[in-house]
Amino acid sequence: MDHEPNPSASGGPADQPPQPAPEALCPEEFTGLKLSKPKTAAAGATAVVVSLGHVFGTAGIRQGLRALTTLNQAQGLDCPSCAWPDPDAHRSFTEFCENGAKAVAWEADTRRLTSEFFRTHSIDELAKESDYWHGQQGRLTEPLVLRPGTRHYEPISWDEAFKLVAEELNALASPDEALFYTSGRTSNEAAFLYQLFVRQFGTNNLPDCSNMCHESSGSALVPSVGIGKGTVKLEDFEKSQLILILGQNPGTNHPRMLTALQAAKRAGSKIVAINPLKEAGLLAFRNPQEVRGMLGFGTPLADLYLQVRIGGDQALLKGVMKALVERGTALDRVFIAEKTDGFDAFAATLTEASWEQITAQSGIARDAIEQFADLVAANERIIACWAMGLTQHKHAVATIQEVVNLLLMRGSIGKPGAGLCPVRGHSNVQGDRTMGIFEKPAVWFLDALGQEFNFTPPPKHGFDTVEAIHAMRDGRAKVFFAMGGNFLSATPDTEVTGAALKNCRLTVHVSIKLNRSHLVTGRTALILPCLGRTERDTQNGKEQFVTTENSMGVVQMSRGSLVPASPHLLSEVAVIARLAEATLGEHSSVPWRELAADYDLIRERIERVIPGFQDYNARARQPGGFYLPNSPREGSFPTDTGKARFTSHPLHEVGVEPGQLVMMTIRTHDQFNTTVYGLDDRYRGIKNERRVVLMNTADIRAADLTAGAVVDLTSHFHGDQRVARHFIVVEYDIPPGCCATYFPETNVLVPLNSTADISNTPTSKFVAVTVARSAN
Repeated sequence: MDHEPNPSASGGPADQPPQPAPEALCPEEFTGLKLSKPKTAAAGATAVVVSLGHVFGTAGIRQGLRALTTLNQAQGLDCPSCAWPDPDAHRSFTEFCENGAKAVAWEADTRRLTSEFFRTHSIDELAKESDYWHGQQGRLTEPLVLRPGTRHYEPISWDEAFKLVAEELNALASPDEALFYTSGRTSNEAAFLYQLFVRQFGTNNLPDCSNMCHESSGSALVPSVGIGKGTVKLEDFEKSQLILILGQNPGTNHPRMLTALQAAKRAGSKIVAINPLKEAGLLAFRNPQEVRGMLGFGTPLADLYLQVRIGGDQALLKGVMKALVERGTALDRVFIAEKTDGFDAFAATLTEASWEQITAQSGIARDAIEQFADLVAANERIIACWAMGLTQHKHAVATIQEVVNLLLMRGSIGKPGAGLCPVRGHSNVQGDRTMGIFEKPAVWFLDALGQEFNFTPPPKHGFDTVEAIHAMRDGRAKVFFAMGGNFLSATPDTEVTGAALKNCRLTVHVSIKLNRSHLVTGRTALILPCLGRTERDTQNGKEQFVTTENSMGVVQMSRGSLVPASPHLLSEVAVIARLAEATLGEHSSVPWRELAADYDLIRERIERVIPGFQDYNARARQPGGFYLPNSPREGSFPTDTGKARFTSHPLHEVGVEPGQLVMMTIRTHDQFNTTVYGLDDRYRGIKNERRVVLMNTADIRAADLTAGAVVDLTSHFHGDQRVARHFIVVEYDIPPGCCATYFPETNVLVPLNSTADISNTPTSKFVAVTVARSAN
């Protein structure tokens, strides 16, 4: 399409480098720290009480019960929280966890944010409040605009809002000057339409939340096993003999996984937990759906708990595999010969790694590594699970490929009870990628999309999230459009990202609640309020449903049941369709209005473009949905050689300068991604405070500090320094030389240019910091 200059569109920023955006930072005020002993078991009666308290206190009894009774039920509401799968067969009446209940309560909030609120609160005043406070103000109810030179949002009609965005987009010198971000809660139908609009507009600038979380997993798995997804089903957990959980805290981040781990333990499986912190959800589980669990009796989970040093996972895995090779009899030679290639070169890297290096970098003694190897050698049905504790490091891709190597040595991929299980975070982050939300689309996908919709998609790769921030900062991107999420709080290097957003001509956020990204804006800014997943979506007089894809490749229906928070809300699908019509006009032959009026028509188009979606509408209506094809799950590997590949990596040196600690960012138990539900980290015994740094006793003494001291954190990267001020030292069981903090409060310390090799994921789990007493 043509992009002629539009004199009615607002001009760009002045020709000067973007300045830091201190208003992007979380307020430094303390809220009253209270400490207790960390818990040794997760869930139980307390989880039930807390869940119901959130739901009834925020959504009300009637509305809360209505949402909860359909949550994760067949043909009901897919949980807007994590992507852990539901059972294929029988589902409990309460098929949800504490975080799922909190997510529903947060979305079904009965409080309302109207234009009057923004009339009396400037964005400067709102920036002084915490992220928790923002979420407690209620649901957005009408479109809002922040016009150039003003500090208050004001109402705007939907027609005027779409006209404003369209004019700004069509005034760009190139489509590549626009960025279209996607969060992981967007439905399959919305994601497919979104990427179609963006590619018809003329760019592949589709950064998404995957770039910041599991991009390393896909980058590691595709060349190794031929698919960027996990290779197990939920039922495999009960068939397993050994489960490895690396860099993951299921008790807080994926609580329903604990039920699967309990079932596996009762079926005789062993569990190895590998994590720098001892997490309650890896120690024991008190099942709240059982009388014993409600009475406080838990099922022990981890048979072996290895508190690896931050960044030491690759060394630990090298040690286990080195031990297996040295024993000689612990390898599945038939599987290796028939199903894999690259073993000899891989084995040579194990010889090169010394035990001294392995134990020093991992922080795990050799006898504990040998104990780990004993369990691996004794079992062949092994499942390896991981999350962002592995993906957000410089050598994340190499480390995940070592996980693959370990399972290939034992023949533990492509058989029941065995395989790879990257545990995704947001509920449809995997589905978004399947639908084409990717800045580096495959040629076959673009060909199929172009054939179906009679256009030529742009072949040039677009910007991922980190590249998008660079582009905004440097003036190469001038319009930023976000389909959900809280981009500013989710991304690294907060001041730089804030300044980059301020450098735009227009920033637009499709949202359901106020967040910090609405307060650090381009010259003009829009907030477009949309339906939540819990709400009824009626188009053209007909109730619609959407679909999502969970961590194990199951596509299933999601249908909301609540009355929308406002009559002025649009569905995400409707927002995209109306934006596409306003922007593309006669340049597009896509029947946007028809597709938005009947989501079955969208699914028919998806079926014709993306393999595995045949009979989409019929199968989506089946209870439990359907599985997408996954040949590695069946023992066939769609790599260029037709075999799974051992990958060879040297033992990467990881470490920091003397006097520095390695910091990782973590969630509290009252948090999901950037959404803060409350101020308590119940399992870690940290209450009513988020500005804390968890430190080892020896490191506290070495820094001449005491528990409770107020400190500043300074990160160090290639001579640059970033500072996060006013944090309280908490003495905690964490390996020496390591510390942990909550995000988004310390995202300011994560350097924009510190990213994982290949995947370009920010290294939020490995930041070199010094800790010093605050001067004031």
